[in-house]
Amino acid sequence: MPARDVRPRIFADREDGGRRLARELRRRAWADPVVLGLARGGVPVAAVVARWLSAELDVAVARKIGAPAQREYGVGAVTPEGPAIYDQAGLRALKLTPAQLARAETRERAEARRRVERYRAGRVPSNLTGRDVVLVDDGLATGVTATAALRDLRAARPRTLVFAAPVAAPGAAVRLRREADDVVCVAEPPEFRAVGQWYADFRQLGDEDVLALLTP
Repeated sequence: MPARDVRPRIFADREDGGRRLARELRRRAWADPVVLGLARGGVPVAAVVARWLSAELDVAVARKIGAPAQREYGVGAVTPEGPAIYDQAGLRALKLTPAQLARAETRERAEARRRVERYRAGRVPSNLTGRDVVLVDDGLATGVTATAALRDLRAARPRTLVFAAPVAAPGAAVRLRREADDVVCVAEPPEFRAVGQWYADFRQLGDEDVLALLTP
């Protein structure tokens, strides 16, 4: 008999996570808000949040730079144009240097640029200057990808810059508060291992899923 799945769940799916997160965010006053979904998984969550806040919806792209033997373990991240950032503690633990990850950085930057071109399809990006900007993802694990995206967005001079996700690793949320004006999460479970463990439905998304949500 197969082992019974006893992993904890909080959210039914990303839409459910978006509704729960939107309830938290709607308690605040926002000035001309724009909600950016971190592609791909953050976009379904952001779409719900944008509806609840009556806010403009757009997309942000950052790509994780994975360790050579564990590509799912993010030791760095890069946006289409900004400089790559690295988790120095992660690099030390794995005895890696940024120079050893140069090929991965180039590959992930190229993919980030491809996604932006595909998702925008010639559309002018939202103007963020002087506005309240909410960067949304489906969860926060190490925080390295969110950090890269936040630094990229900060350069646009928003009025405030908030990161929001349904679930986050407590330590990552603490670290990210150095980058964002605030971090809003529904849950920060101490036993956090991976984002997907907190969703009953955590299916992988494709470009078409993102485009469908961004289409007015």
